[in-house]
Amino acid sequence: MLRCSHVTKHFGEFRAVEDVSFDLPGGIGALLGPNGAGKSTLLKILAGLLPPDRGTVHIGGYDAGADAVNVRRAIGVLPEDMGLFDDLTIEEHLDLCGPIYGLSGAETRDRADALLRVLGIYDGRYTYLDQCSHGMRKKTALAMALLHAPRVLLLDEPFEGIDPASAVTIRDLLVTAAGRGISVFITSHALAMIGQLATHVMLIRAGRIVFNSPAARIAQPLEEIYFDLVETPPQEDLPWLRCSPS
Repeated sequence: MLRCSHVTKHFGEFRAVEDVSFDLPGGIGALLGPNGAGKSTLLKILAGLLPPDRGTVHIGGYDAGADAVNVRRAIGVLPEDMGLFDDLTIEEHLDLCGPIYGLSGAETRDRADALLRVLGIYDGRYTYLDQCSHGMRKKTALAMALLHAPRVLLLDEPFEGIDPASAVTIRDLLVTAAGRGISVFITSHALAMIGQLATHVMLIRAGRIVFNSPAARIAQPLEEIYFDLVETPPQEDLPWLRCSPS
């Protein structure tokens, strides 16, 4: 459902993404890595928001470079900047989004109401986005991505800034979507949550994929693999950090 072949993207001398290839035929694929590793850049390329310098992307059988219109109809995207408008309400975002994907007004309203209830922001649906918390904004953008039941979901850090109960709700939504044939690709820092839901795990460091495996074949804790291959937590004793005697 999602195929990435030798994708490369440079910004001047900076290599944001370097020769990335993978196949995600279905399920939930997770891309893990530190800030600046290339996660968001790769997701933007997959979503057609940024052209690669080299390589190809196929989504749902469509070439993202040659058939961008069909690709955009097939995907739901939660981008890094969330793509929201401060002078619209939560509900207005969804009302505008539905017809773009061919949903009737009634379908849009029914689906929007259900998504806002599940995500816990139904009571705030008339709130303008400039008055929303980060978590409410993230949930609004996620609802927009899910509204048209896309064939492929591309989600940048869906658990960032989300409270624990909402994180579980989102996890269950993604598992349900994947179980019904929707391919899900997410970037994340949330190692524990990824371990609960991903069917395929990739690690990226300095723009390169350094680990790529079905989750079922991972024999050691994901945290150990991450720290071995991607980044080691800095450790330094701070002798002054102690409770001084009164």
